[in-house]
Amino acid sequence: MIYLKTPEEIAILKKSNRLVGKTLAEVAKAIEIGVTTLELDKIAEDFIRANGATPGFLGYNGFPNTLCISVNEQVVHGIPSKYALKDGDIVSVDCGTIIDGFYGDSAFTFCVGNVDEKTQKLLRITREALYKGIEMAVHGNRIGDVGYAIQHHCEAVGFSVVREMVGHGVGRQMHEAPEVPNYGKRGQGVLLKEGMTIAIEPMINMGNRGIVFEKDGWTIRTIDRKPSAHFEHTIAIHKGEAEILSSFDYVDEVLSHKS
Repeated sequence: MIYLKTPEEIAILKKSNRLVGKTLAEVAKAIEIGVTTLELDKIAEDFIRANGATPGFLGYNGFPNTLCISVNEQVVHGIPSKYALKDGDIVSVDCGTIIDGFYGDSAFTFCVGNVDEKTQKLLRITREALYKGIEMAVHGNRIGDVGYAIQHHCEAVGFSVVREMVGHGVGRQMHEAPEVPNYGKRGQGVLLKEGMTIAIEPMINMGNRGIVFEKDGWTIRTIDRKPSAHFEHTIAIHKGEAEILSSFDYVDEVLSHKS
């Protein structure tokens, strides 16, 4: 069942998602060589609670933390730990919130110190692909149009698209219908309608598209241990262009002052 949201519900979703963007910016301030991923997790939890919201991931299906933090070859769902970030790492931070019963969900992949050019390109292409997908996410198009735009942009430069992990609807549940793959064929899949709210989240690998589960039962990494990047926005479908409910503006402002 796909739930179409009212303008009032979309306004609450936007409030929740904007808090995710602000939380990611707080994390961005702290990302540096030597900081542990568990320290980043505490910053996020404290900030979310201080703003009157609830961490969306903490306890979700038993997940033990506020953030999913995935480093280098980890694709998604990494568990925060005592791992200290190293020069040259990339770190994907996925964050969720709940405000007035509605979820926010967004992710950003950060550079730590001096990251090599090919890995920087992976991050740039993945972020660009997210916006290519969003451009196609309009009333009357289909899910396949979104996936095709992402897949084409990434595969054109030799990167690969994770198939098993996909985007999703967002609302009163963190994962609602429909699924939103980052690959597809134009004109195929679920019809997009005004009032749908979905998370688009390219997970793009530098090497092979294959993934495996780590022994912790959560962390997913690339099968060839090459880097993976992840960017995510929650959006609302309209008859014109999509409305991006989350935001990277807060993160970009922090990063501009750090560089």
